[in-house]
Amino acid sequence: MTNVKLPKRLDPVKSAQKRSSYEGLYVADDMKRLAESVDSVLSDVSVTVEFSKDAQSLTYFQGTLAVQVNLICQRCNQGYAHHVDTSFCFSPVQGSEQADMLPDAYEPVEVDDHGEVDLFQLVEDEAILSLPIVALHADEDCAINAKDMVFGKIEPEPERENPFAVLKELKRD
Repeated sequence: MTNVKLPKRLDPVKSAQKRSSYEGLYVADDMKRLAESVDSVLSDVSVTVEFSKDAQSLTYFQGTLAVQVNLICQRCNQGYAHHVDTSFCFSPVQGSEQADMLPDAYEPVEVDDHGEVDLFQLVEDEAILSLPIVALHADEDCAINAKDMVFGKIEPEPERENPFAVLKELKRD
């Protein structure tokens, strides 16, 4: 693998025929949607991607990404650094018919009219999807611990009279 400037768009079929591999960075300032999803992006996004064909001659590309972001803890409302490190595996398709026929190991990705995929957008999407659903410090690192949290008691609902009790009285008559 060579450390190169990563292309934003590329043709995965041609790259797979060449068995291309890329290792490089996407600049954090270009990741607008990722920046909107977190408090701040602390590092550039490090990406490795390998293009290949499997035993069924399906084109696929797999890789990893790593980025450091700052999140706001939803428990104590303080920022903390979070490392996003994830892997992905895509196979290019044209239309939903091809997507339905892919093995489960591959995530389908639509190619445009020129047969290209937007690798930059895919990487940004994967980084966003890898963020935690609820941002929380580890319990030992959080400014608010379990002793500081207060949980109220919920009083039981008063029993109400069954609205059909009147019908039960009519049935007896």
